[in-house]
Amino acid sequence: MDTVTESAMAVAIAHLGGIGIIHSNATPSQQAAFVRSAKSRRVPFVSEPVFKSPDDVIGSLDEFGSAPCVLVTESGRPSSKLLGYVSKSDWLNLCKTEERIVNYMVDSPLTVPAGYDFQRIASFLASGDTRGFVTTVDDNGQVVDLVTTGDVERIKGYPRSNAGVPSLDADGAYLVGAAIGTRESDKERLEHLVKAGANVIVLDSSQGNSSYQIDMIKYVKKTYPELDVIGGNVVTTYQAQNLIQAGVDGLRVGMGSGSICTTQEVCAVGRGQATAVYKVSSVAAQSGVPVIADGGISFSGHIVKALTLGASTVMMGSFLAGSTEAPGTYEYLDGKKIKKYRGMGSLEAMTQGSDQRYLGDTAKLKIAQGVVGAVADKGSVLKFIPYTMQAVKQGFQDLGASSLQAAHDLLRSRVLRLEVRTGAAQIEGGVHGLVTYEKKSF
Repeated sequence: MDTVTESAMAVAIAHLGGIGIIHSNATPSQQAAFVRSAKSRRVPFVSEPVFKSPDDVIGSLDEFGSAPCVLVTESGRPSSKLLGYVSKSDWLNLCKTEERIVNYMVDSPLTVPAGYDFQRIASFLASGDTRGFVTTVDDNGQVVDLVTTGDVERIKGYPRSNAGVPSLDADGAYLVGAAIGTRESDKERLEHLVKAGANVIVLDSSQGNSSYQIDMIKYVKKTYPELDVIGGNVVTTYQAQNLIQAGVDGLRVGMGSGSICTTQEVCAVGRGQATAVYKVSSVAAQSGVPVIADGGISFSGHIVKALTLGASTVMMGSFLAGSTEAPGTYEYLDGKKIKKYRGMGSLEAMTQGSDQRYLGDTAKLKIAQGVVGAVADKGSVLKFIPYTMQAVKQGFQDLGASSLQAAHDLLRSRVLRLEVRTGAAQIEGGVHGLVTYEKKSF
C-alpha cells in the first residue's frame, strides 16, 4: 500500500524479522529504486540527507533540514560521487551565505562501507571524533545513508534493537518484496524489480482467481524459476486450488476485510476473514503452500487467531500506517498528530495507477472500493512491533502451542477447537464494569 510501505518501512520490518512489500503505485523505475534503497541499507533507520553540488550556495540554515550536515557530491544528487560535506556548526561559524560551497566544504568526509551492519557503524561512531555522524558509501563512492549518533542511540533505545533475527538474503542484505499487477506491461515492471534485487513478488489483485493472474504466475515461474511469487487475493478453496496448480509459492487470503476496504459493501463480494483463512489454509497445507492472512489485523489477538487458523504469517496495513516509517508527512487534526492512510481501491489511489488492481484501468466509470482516511501517530515500528510479537508468543503459550506448526497440528487434530461467541460473551471478554480506565498495550 502506498501509505504503508516504501524503503523506510521495508528496512525496519526486515530488521525485525519480517518482510516489507513495496507498493506498485509508482512507475517501474521508481518502485525499483525503493527496492534498491532498502536492499542497500544495513541500518533500520532511513535518514534524509541533503545534497548539494560544489557550485551551489547555502543561503540559510533551513536548507540543512533535520540533517546535521549538507553532503556535497559531484552533481548535487545522491547518485554521484561524494566529495565532502558542510556541517551546521561550520556554516554558522563561517556564515558563507553567498559563497560557493567548494570554497569552504570539508574535503574528507568520514565514511564507512555500505556493507557495515548496525553494530559496526555504532562502534565506529563511538570510537573517536566523528562529529556525530558518518556516511555509508557503496563501491562507487555513492552515498547510501547518513547515520548520526542520535540515530544510533534512538535505535538502541528500542526493544530488541540489537537482538532477534533480521530477515536477510544470502548476501546479507535485507529481504524485500514488491507488488506487480497482472497486465502485459507488468512483465517490464517485473524485470526492473528483479534487477533491483527483489526477493519475492506479490501479484496484487483484489480477486486473484483470474486467467490474468494464472498466466502471470506461469510466466514468472518460467522466466525466473528461483523467484518466489505470491498469488491472491483468494477466499475459497476453489480459488486457491487454481493458483496452486499454476505454480504459486504462497497465497494471500482476504477480500474486503481491511479497515479501509469497501469491497463487501460496494460489490457484495468477500468472506469473513477467519472462515477464509481456515478454508484456504486447509487445502493449501496439502500442497505445502503457505498462507498469508491479509486484512482485519487491528490487535495482537487477531494475529494469534489468524496464525492458529492456519496462516503462516499476516499482512498488515492499518497496524503499521501512521508510524514513523510509513510514507507521507504528519499533519495535525484537533491537536492530534496524524498521517494519511488510504485504500488502494479509493478514487484518490486509483488516479495514480492502482485502478488496474480493480479492473478499472480500461473502464470509463471508476468505482471506489476503498476510502481515504487518517490514523494517529504510532511512533516507530521498531518500538511497538517487538511488543506485538511478544503478545503473540504469550497467546501461543496460553494455547499450549510451542510453535506455529504445533498450533496448526492442534487445529488439524481437533485438540484445538473454535467456538462462536455471542454478543454478550464478546462484551464479557473485553474491559467492562469500570467508570474510567486507561488502556495501554505496553
